Amino acid sequence: MAATIDEQLTKYLTDAHSIEDQALVQMRLAPRIAHDDTLAAIFREHWAETEDHERRTRERLEARGASPSKLKEAVMKAGGVGFALFASSQPDTPGKLVSHAYSYEHLELASYELLIRVAERAGDAETAEAGRAIREQEHAMAQRLADHFDRAAEASLQVKRSDDPSRDLVKYLADAHAIESQAIQLLERAPKLAGDAELEQIYRRHLVETLDQQRMVAERLYALGGSPNKLKDAAMRLGALNWGTFFQAHPDTPGKLAAFSYAFEHLEIAGYELLRRVAARAGDEETGRLADTIAGQERAAAAKIAEQWDRAVDASLREVGVAVGA
Repeated sequence: MAATIDEQLTKYLTDAHSIEDQALVQMRLAPRIAHDDTLAAIFREHWAETEDHERRTRERLEARGASPSKLKEAVMKAGGVGFALFASSQPDTPGKLVSHAYSYEHLELASYELLIRVAERAGDAETAEAGRAIREQEHAMAQRLADHFDRAAEASLQVKRSDDPSRDLVKYLADAHAIESQAIQLLERAPKLAGDAELEQIYRRHLVETLDQQRMVAERLYALGGSPNKLKDAAMRLGALNWGTFFQAHPDTPGKLAAFSYAFEHLEIAGYELLRRVAARAGDEETGRLADTIAGQERAAAAKIAEQWDRAVDASLREVGVAVGA
């Protein structure tokens, strides 16, 4: 049976509320593992904003005669705890924390871009307005994090008690190589799930670019006497396979794929911004230029996805049988 636009709007609101539930867990735990007073204050400030986001999405659900999904909430809250445990288990905790939070803010941004468009198509002005207000706060939080990449990199090296910048640089390059492994795995599957010819081409073109990025990172690793970490590469590829299964299990795949891809680009951007700073500390100008170049390519790829939110929404609605452009 075909879904209605109102049913889809309720589902998008339910997803948005679940994402805010996970964000609340992350924002509550993040200050404890930030290892920097300024970073901790940024997370505390956004914790208060996120509480308001959760309230507003819940109220819009209730106004539509619906309620949050307890199952989704439980899954997302568990994911929030897992996020904090992962970050705190890494030797460079502040950097990993800021990188993943920066990516998550862009996942939220993307989710609200989709929600706003579905609300507009459903004629729900109040939900669209709430989405726009929250989107602006998510954008501001992402910018605050980006403005403090320097602090995140420095705090990471202090936590590690680093006394060998060159060795740190090799580890950061190995992490970049592993992230590119996941990106390749995702982009190899994305065209089949895109649901739109323009999005399909964006994913195909960026796959070619990503293969070249991984090659360049590997070359720098070998030049510095290192090599890719096979275990990390395999783990990241496995993660991409799991995400591919997740997308295929959801009928609104094109929108979720675009949102996740957009967020993943920003995970890569943050990673290369930190790599650039570690390279500067190690006095490695060539690696610094490489990181700057690839970060620029990732920003361009993210911008191309963002230009297609309307197409992603329409493709998602077609997938569930909602008439588009009627």
